[in-house]
Amino acid sequence: MTSVTTLFAPVEADLSVLTENLKKLVGARHPILYAAAEHLFGAGGKRVRPAIVLLISRATMLDQDITPRHRRLAEITEMIHTASLVHDDVVDESEIRRGVATVHSRFGNRIAVLAGDFLFAQSSWYLANLDNLEVVKLLSEVIMDMAEGEIQQGLNRFDTSLSIEAYLEKSYYKTASLIANSAKAAGCLSDVSPEVADNLYCYGRHLGLAFQIVDDIFDFTGSTEALGKPAGSDLKSGNLTAPVLFALEEKPYLEVLIEREFTQDGDLEEAIALIMEGKGIERSRELASHHAQLAVQQLASLPTSECHQALIDMAEYVLSRLY
Repeated sequence: MTSVTTLFAPVEADLSVLTENLKKLVGARHPILYAAAEHLFGAGGKRVRPAIVLLISRATMLDQDITPRHRRLAEITEMIHTASLVHDDVVDESEIRRGVATVHSRFGNRIAVLAGDFLFAQSSWYLANLDNLEVVKLLSEVIMDMAEGEIQQGLNRFDTSLSIEAYLEKSYYKTASLIANSAKAAGCLSDVSPEVADNLYCYGRHLGLAFQIVDDIFDFTGSTEALGKPAGSDLKSGNLTAPVLFALEEKPYLEVLIEREFTQDGDLEEAIALIMEGKGIERSRELASHHAQLAVQQLASLPTSECHQALIDMAEYVLSRLY
């Protein structure tokens, strides 16, 4: 199984600079926000999203070094992702994230909402300063998509009629849009052709969907320690993901438990048992694998390089988290 460390080896030095820069970008003008940011950026995240931006930057700038704008794009990508996590944790009332206390559980909801807003605002400001209209449009769309995904998720709580298509659309908005649009933006900064830029977008889209489906499987198969949050927490809050939607097709009683929102003792445990018994997990794995394969196909237009190979291996890594 490929580890993240091996996978990111071609951009390891770039990622070290990125972590230091993120703390500087937030600035020390607001001590409480700086404390929140330091807490966030120090919290053992894998830095998958900026690593993808940096790998694409290097894979598309083979004979030259990447530019300061490529680096700044990677930083903006991580800021947007982190801002969305801060807000998600407030909405979901999560006490822990990546094994550490969430911003709102440590500093309170008011500071958490402001910290998320501040990071979104900072990322928008740095984005505008890239002076590239195409990239500004791509990343601005991400911020809209994330809000759309969160709204869709909120409106569809405990809705057993939700289709797999609607689930994938919501997963695109919440997770894949950032990876897809930042992948394309990295290509734009390298002046790739429109066709290659579209391929990079599709790579990010399919990789992001595979990533989200795997995360949703993990909600049932992972330990609290590995997840950084209690297992089954998505289901408990009424967020119906691929394993649940597939299980509903073969376990009718699951619908009863979900529609009464697990109000009776043992409901949640019974629902999890029904999902684990059926083919929901297996079918979700197949769906994740399908999207990972589609992602790899999009990379055919890039020249062979160490970073190109790392992008291919990234799809394998996303799936390997399941085993």
